[in-house]
Amino acid sequence: MSDLNSLNTDMQQRLKAYLQQRIQGGHALAGYDELLNADQRIRAHWQPVLDELSKFDREGLRSRCDEAQNLLHENGVTFNTYEDEPGQLRSWQLDSLPYVISTETWDHLERGLMQRSRLLEAIAQDLYGPRTLINTGLLPPELIHSFPSYLLPAVNVTGNQARPMLIFHGTDLIRNAEGEWQVLCDWTQSPSGAGYALENRITLARALPSLYREAPLKRLAGFLQAQHRTLASLCTTQREQPNIVLLSPGPGSPGYFEHAWLANYMNFSLVEGADLVVRDGHVSMRTLGGLRQVDVIVRQINDPWCDPLELRSDSLLGVPGLMQAARDGDVEIANALGSGILEHPALAAYMEEICQRLLGESLLLQNRLTLWAGDAAHLSRLLTSPQQWLYRDITEPAKLIRPDKLSAGAFSQLLVAIQANPHRYVAQAKLQAATSPVYNTRSDQFEAHNINLRFFSLIEPDHLFSSPDKRLYRIMPGGLAWVGEPGTLLMESHMVKDIWVMAPVPQPHISMLRQANGPIVVTRDGNDLPCRVADSLFWLGRYGERLDIRSRLLRETLGRFLQEDQSAEDSGLLPDLFTALEVELTEDLDTPENLTEAPPGYKHTYLIYRNRLLELFEEHHSDGMPWLFSHFLRNCRAVRDHLGDDAWRTVNGLRQRFNDMPRTQGIIVGQRQLEGVVTDLAAFFGLCNETMPHHYGWRFLDIGRFIERVLCTLELLKLALLSARQPGIPLCEVVLATTDNFTVYRRRYRSQLHPSAILDLLLFDETNPRSVGYMLKRLERQIQRLPQPGSTPYRNQETRLVIQATSALHLVDIDQLSDVENSEASRAALESLLDSLIAPLSELTNAISHSHFSHVEAPIQLVTMQS
Repeated sequence: MSDLNSLNTDMQQRLKAYLQQRIQGGHALAGYDELLNADQRIRAHWQPVLDELSKFDREGLRSRCDEAQNLLHENGVTFNTYEDEPGQLRSWQLDSLPYVISTETWDHLERGLMQRSRLLEAIAQDLYGPRTLINTGLLPPELIHSFPSYLLPAVNVTGNQARPMLIFHGTDLIRNAEGEWQVLCDWTQSPSGAGYALENRITLARALPSLYREAPLKRLAGFLQAQHRTLASLCTTQREQPNIVLLSPGPGSPGYFEHAWLANYMNFSLVEGADLVVRDGHVSMRTLGGLRQVDVIVRQINDPWCDPLELRSDSLLGVPGLMQAARDGDVEIANALGSGILEHPALAAYMEEICQRLLGESLLLQNRLTLWAGDAAHLSRLLTSPQQWLYRDITEPAKLIRPDKLSAGAFSQLLVAIQANPHRYVAQAKLQAATSPVYNTRSDQFEAHNINLRFFSLIEPDHLFSSPDKRLYRIMPGGLAWVGEPGTLLMESHMVKDIWVMAPVPQPHISMLRQANGPIVVTRDGNDLPCRVADSLFWLGRYGERLDIRSRLLRETLGRFLQEDQSAEDSGLLPDLFTALEVELTEDLDTPENLTEAPPGYKHTYLIYRNRLLELFEEHHSDGMPWLFSHFLRNCRAVRDHLGDDAWRTVNGLRQRFNDMPRTQGIIVGQRQLEGVVTDLAAFFGLCNETMPHHYGWRFLDIGRFIERVLCTLELLKLALLSARQPGIPLCEVVLATTDNFTVYRRRYRSQLHPSAILDLLLFDETNPRSVGYMLKRLERQIQRLPQPGSTPYRNQETRLVIQATSALHLVDIDQLSDVENSEASRAALESLLDSLIAPLSELTNAISHSHFSHVEAPIQLVTMQS
């Protein structure tokens, strides 16, 4: 291994250990390895990468790898399903060692992927058009008709060859132990991973800038530029600025991070099924300004779920009438509805013959050996050695059935099921994959692992409407790789890798921000904001403020708990603070098991109070801190593309704080956790205030915050001064601390606390941002600047409610409130005032939702009524 001489000592040791591991791990030296050739020398295309990595010492390389992981964490990159329980979120692990492909290898691979794109398009056009593959007997009809993603309603949609079905798709491959490429499957409905590939590239470029800058690798951004042009070119009737939307299943989707990331990166509107509506054959998006026509839909929803009217009636993700709109040609969908048939795993068994029939060419990239049990010859072959195959049920094609993971009884049942319904089952050969190096930061060693790869294909913008035999495709010069045996799902892998395609010379940086060739239509966020986004921003404000107030109040309660005399019978303020926290103290306080747990000398309720408080940190509590945070986080995800990067990093910091929050902790630890939550929330809303354009979206966020804040302030005042078991000054201190007014009060009134001064500070002082007077003025100002539906000259309901509350505050006789401590009349006047403020403000949310978050459309008379 003479080529090791250019590397530092650490790198030489890693490579020698890598070779030794391959030998000890049972990898035959004749088996293909991406890093080392048959002579166990470094492959030429790896040498520049290793030379650059050798410039880092042991700690330097490890720190750069840690930096890459920290960047992914800050950006909230995940591929697992977004769970609402904070402790169940899984991090995305990125290997700092890329998967390197030489220029010569890429040339062959690129040609094969281009051919595959042409072949898949030809198959789709045939199956939804002349059906020659079925009519000539090359494909059995039951193979196609039994597959759930073959959509008969799509025949009239996609049978026109002037419209390509495949705009963008992904292909999974491996390199086998002989060094040959083999296709595992294709993703043609809603291919995911392109956004992750670019995020991985950006992350490595920031963590290892010298390596990225010096390495002669091909860039990815040009591919996404071409994708944007292709999608814009789909709209042939439109204007210069087509309305392109990315249709996502929502924040519960495994790939929602990528959906939001791509929508933001490519300047698409991120929508869900409820955001779209079909009227008069046109697909429109519900916005604050009304319905806005949609020209192109980039869907991330699989075929059967796209239209509950014509496809799956139980779908809550799709858009009723979408199939008919596509059939009429009033909206373009990428990829076309019905393209899911190309994901049929049994097609691999016939792909070579299909390629010869439709393209007149030999297949350049071979599929793994596949048998379809519906073919008698195939069934006989697999039954001769059933243990040697992997199985898939075409009703659940993503689920792999491994005989070695089944009991003898379960495997026998599988064989019975295959023979009873052979058309439902596909058998695939087990594969031996090549090895590739993965850097283990803990051991500081390279480890040999099997790698799965996903590449992406795009029809060239200028060839959208060319004849099928002349269409050209572009392959992303890179992609997404992940560790695992062949066929391992991306979500099941513990490590992903960036794919580097080497170029003859270093390539220039490409930005998605490009110089416009002519005048551009200047736009600002406004009436085109989707109603769902406005709704989510509103509730993001409410839940964020509720989490902040609950954190402050719980922090004060924990502090009071520590100050209580635990041997006294009087519980002091704790019962009233539990009321403020909406925590019930049930009658099980006197049960013997609770009495025995109390330490000697303490009253028997001590441990119960403590347990009730600490339960608020547990996930199962229906109104605890993790529960509140889960609602806050859900709304953050729903508006991911409207939050700045720094604000999103703060959200991820909060998420990590809740992930790491100990479930069994003491009072003091709980206080420290809450202090961190309060400061992180302040940072988040401060960043939103500083970075979000102050238009409708920000206004709804602000309105939600201040509705929650003013209601909580009023309820706290009512409790502290009127309805508490021990109303008065001690509780007022808690109110001042919870509303963050204690410092202001001490600066103004250095003497003893007095209710009149507290009421002035928290009710009437309009210069205090925590006072009710200030918040009412802010709410009125923000509501007045929202879009006003209709042309009525009268004030809408939400404006009238704010005016009603403001009038009650301004018209109160302040002298009647001067002696709340001693006068029943003053107490009655204060209670009347607080109730007159709480009532209209409690109705404000419903009024705003009715005016702005739902479109009440005028009824359409479908038939003429005759008298």
